[in-house]
Order: sequence, then structure tokens, then C-alpha cells
Amino acid sequence: MSSNSEVIITEQLTRRFGKFTAVDHISFQVSRGEIFGFLGPNGSGKTTTIRMLLGLLHPTSGKASVLGYDVVHHADSVKRSVGYMSQKFSLYNDLTVVENLNFYGRAYNVWNKELVERRRQVLELAELVGYERYLTGNLAGGFKQRLALATAIIHKPQLVFLDEPTAGVDPVVRQDFWRLLYRLAAEGTTIFVTTHYMDEAEQCHRLAFIYNGKIVATGTPSDIKEKQMQGQVIEIDCDPPGRALEALRKLGNLEEVALYGSLVHVVVHDFVKQRGEIEATLNAAGVKTNSMIAIPPSLEDVFIARARG
Repeated sequence: MSSNSEVIITEQLTRRFGKFTAVDHISFQVSRGEIFGFLGPNGSGKTTTIRMLLGLLHPTSGKASVLGYDVVHHADSVKRSVGYMSQKFSLYNDLTVVENLNFYGRAYNVWNKELVERRRQVLELAELVGYERYLTGNLAGGFKQRLALATAIIHKPQLVFLDEPTAGVDPVVRQDFWRLLYRLAAEGTTIFVTTHYMDEAEQCHRLAFIYNGKIVATGTPSDIKEKQMQGQVIEIDCDPPGRALEALRKLGNLEEVALYGSLVHVVVHDFVKQRGEIEATLNAAGVKTNSMIAIPPSLEDVFIARARG
């Protein structure tokens, strides 16, 4: 077992399926005790990366270690030492909450008094006390999600992989779930979580953005926004925004044009020099401009810019 501060180390990790490269020479590290966010759109390589880190899928090239274990040569040790929660609910609906916890606890070789104590702890952490005898299939979505987390940590792993654990659930449930993750991290558990929600990314200690199998940005949320944005973000309040979007996208010298609610975000090289052209383009398209200001980039701004770059 590794005593180093890094619990995950990848070096040029690559996975190909025939001629398709799903994960393309990625390198990053995850430190003990942090919540590490692995962000990217669907199909970007997030789940393939997790499968390699869990020892379920061999890399085509490169290497990775998890908790000091090589993921190829010591895959069984990796599987015993970590927790995993998939994006698809995989518990047994015809078992009660306690029966699911007992089943997964024993699968992780947790027995007798230790199982009773760990079950008590995870029920409390997941705020499922009082629901022990409920059939899992009858639980609401948020409760099922918390039970899935509880089964993933029943054996008290040092590291937990969560693969898009909040996909398809409402914002309130997502917020409650992240509150549990912070409690878990405060107790010393390292969390590796994949997501495509930028509001969740803001809550991570550090991030890696993956796009088309490549890492396009890494760092803390604040560092990424402050140091890794190429260009200035301009927020335009205008009417109608759809027509503004269409007109500005025809200009060839804008880095990015996107709609954020009813506002238009434009990424430019030099706002002072390009402002006149943007205003003239909007006027010619019959768009009324209420305001146009430079703003700090959001994580989504940075991700889009880095992905296109």
C-alpha cells in the first residue's frame, strides 16, 4: 500500500478500440484527501479512463497506479481497495436498504461486528437512518443515489470512484449529494468524480478537462478560470439574442460565440479593438444592444475555448 500523497498517477495513459482512440496519452495525479473532478461531455473518455483505473480494462499503452498498485499487474488489489459508484443504478430493487448493504459489505469481505458498525456509519452518513427496512425499488431517486454511495463505501475505502453519479437528477438532489461528498472527504476519503455539470466542477478541489480523449486543462477551479483562458469573455445583453448569435457567428475573428440563457458570450482577442466591429454587426442585423461588458470567464467558457483550441 502506498503512503505517498498521490493516490492516482497516470502517465501517457492510452486506450484504443481498433482505430478509435478513446483515451489519448493522458497524464495527471490525484492527491490524497481531495475531491478530484474529471470533466467532459458524453463520449469524451471519462468512463473508459475509470475502467482502466479500476483494472477492468487494460491500457493500450502508458501506465497508471492506484493507491500504489499498478492497474495492470495488481488489478485485484485495486478492486479490493477502492469503492465504485456507476452512473447507472445497479443495486437490487427487490432487497431492502439493509439487505443491499449486507450484500455489498460481505462482497467486500466485511463481516459480523465490523459489518454492523460500518452499516451504522454509512446509514448515518447517507442520511438513511429510518429507511433500513424499505424496499430499494420503492425509494425515491435521491434516496437510491445515497444508498448507492453507502454501498460503495461500506468497506471504508481510501478512494472512491463516482462515475457521473448525479446524471439525470434534479438540482436539489445534486446539491444534497454533494453535501454528502464533502462530509466523506472531511473524513479523509479521496473522491474521483466524473461529471459534465459545471456547477459541480466548481465544488471540486482540482479538475481535469477531457475532450476527445485528451486532457485540455487541469488545475483548481480558480486557477483554470484565471490562467487558462485564451482571450477575453464579453457578455452581451441584447434583443433578440438568437439573431445576435447568428450574426456574430458569421464573423471570422471571434474565438467563440455561445448563448448563456438570454445573454450572448463572445470570446475575443482584444475587446478594445474588436468592440466596434461587434456593435456594427449587431446593428446591421437589427439587434438592440443593451450592454456589452468584459466579464471573468466561467469554467464553461474556459472548457469550450480549450476544447475548440
